[in-house]
Amino acid sequence: MSCDNVLKDKGFKFTPQRRLILDIIHEPQSYQTAEDIFEIACSRMPGVNKSTVYRTLDLLEKLGCVYKNELNNKTVYCHSDEGYHQHLVCSVCGKTIECDECFLLPIKKMLDDRYGFQVNLEHLVMSGLCQECRNKDKT
Repeated sequence: MSCDNVLKDKGFKFTPQRRLILDIIHEPQSYQTAEDIFEIACSRMPGVNKSTVYRTLDLLEKLGCVYKNELNNKTVYCHSDEGYHQHLVCSVCGKTIECDECFLLPIKKMLDDRYGFQVNLEHLVMSGLCQECRNKDKT
């Protein structure tokens, strides 16, 4: 179900500000902080209040429309309407690569078998170095 339908079904208005925030989150960019989202929103809709952005992000998270992760000591947001997300994010250039969950399933099984810990892989962000940045380090 789309976020606008989720909002309406739960009795919330689908305001232009909420539409704008969702549009920003759905853009094919790397993860963005609430401050990033606020700055982009202000550039497109002057007068958007910072508290509106933060309250909207909190609401969208509670309704399951977005999720947040910690990346480089920052809270970043991403849409959740495309199912599970596992991303590799370069800590140098910011490049984001979607990672297929099948690569992580052996780790999930090992953690469960060895520690009895059931890890949640629904929305995972791992930081490191992309191939281009690793190659730059070698030169």
